[in-house]
Amino acid sequence: MARITGVPEDKAGPMMKLMYSFMRRGMTKMTGREPARNSGIEPVYVWAVRPMMMMGMGFFNGAVRSGKALDERLKNLVEIKASQMIGCEYCVDLGSQICRNSGFSDAELLAVPRYRSSDLFTEREKTALDYTVGVMRTPVEVSDELFARMKQHFTDKQLVELTALLTVINLDRFNAAFGIGAAGFSEGMVCLTPDRPASVDAATATTAT
Repeated sequence: MARITGVPEDKAGPMMKLMYSFMRRGMTKMTGREPARNSGIEPVYVWAVRPMMMMGMGFFNGAVRSGKALDERLKNLVEIKASQMIGCEYCVDLGSQICRNSGFSDAELLAVPRYRSSDLFTEREKTALDYTVGVMRTPVEVSDELFARMKQHFTDKQLVELTALLTVINLDRFNAAFGIGAAGFSEGMVCLTPDRPASVDAATATTAT
C-alpha cells in the first residue's frame, strides 16, 4: 500500500474517473492481463493529489513514448533495467509483464541483471544497457568511450529518443518514494527483483508469488 492514499476512484471527479478508466485500459493492453492486487494504477491515484502536475507528467510521458526511432523491444529492455536500478517494486512487476507480453522469454528476463555475459542480447542491446546503467546512476556516469560506442549503433535521433526515455523512467522514483508496491501483473511468473542497498543481493530475478 502506498504511503499516502491519493485520490481513490469513489472520491474522484468525472474527468479524473475518465483518466483512471483510460489508464486501466492502457495497462491491460500493455500487459495482456489484469493485476492480481488492487487496481493496477495506484501511482495515478497519488499523482492525482496534484492534478496539474499529473497532466503535465502525462503529456511529457506521452510525447517521449510516441517516438518511433527505436524498436519496442529495445525500449522495453532499457526500461525494465532502469526501473530495476531505481528499486521500484511496482515498475519491475509491471515492466516484467510488459516485456513478456511483447515477446520476451523468461530466460531473457532472468538474464537482464547479468546482460553482459548473456548470449541472449545483441551487442547493440548490450551497449544500450551499458548506457542505461550509466545514465541512471547518480551522478550520471557516461564516459566519452561509452558514448562513442553508442554512436556506432545509434543515430543522433535515436540517442535523443533513448536518453529522453531514460529521463522519463526516472519518474519511477516517485513510485519508489511513496512505497507503491507491486500490483501483481507478474503474479506467478518470472519477475525481476528491484535493486536494493548494497547489503542486499539485488542481482537476481525470481518467480513472483
